[in-house]
Amino acid sequence: MMTAPTLHSPCEAFAAKPGVLEELPLRGKLILRGDERNREFSAAVAGVLGCDLPQTQDTPASLGEHTLYRLGPDEWQITNTASADPPTPALQAALRPMHHALVDVSDYYTTLRLEGMDAHEWLARGCPLDLHPRAFATDRFAQTRFGHAAILLHKVEPAAFELQVRWSFAAYLWHYLATVIDKGGD
Repeated sequence: MMTAPTLHSPCEAFAAKPGVLEELPLRGKLILRGDERNREFSAAVAGVLGCDLPQTQDTPASLGEHTLYRLGPDEWQITNTASADPPTPALQAALRPMHHALVDVSDYYTTLRLEGMDAHEWLARGCPLDLHPRAFATDRFAQTRFGHAAILLHKVEPAAFELQVRWSFAAYLWHYLATVIDKGGD
């Protein structure tokens, strides 16, 4: 009898720094592509997720357990913040008659949470964006880089960020952040 494979995070062996640096539980993630000008497409997505597709590329849309990030003119990431299961079957059924692409990328990314009054300064050590609170407000996000890793950076609270990173770069990002935190940002 075959058993289902168990997912092991690349960061699970690292000691979390509670309230400062930790890896969040696995979240279900989908990449959706389609034509938002098609009212049926937009209505189908809103009908399943309970919120409209975000119109800007720096502010996510959220309702309940789903957060939607606009990644490009016809591309969104849908994150289930409450579970490792993305809403794939419901969206597939609602979008079936329309031209679209829906890809489960849940096991492609992990999410790290960085928290503290100095979090924006720690991130500034490896990120080219101006993350000062006057320039990067709460609930903004950006696709950017941290060191050599491509990340989706979301400021979820005034002193807390979530960093989505490919699993293959997760250990690198963890070690980089842990080193900066340990050195106090010097």
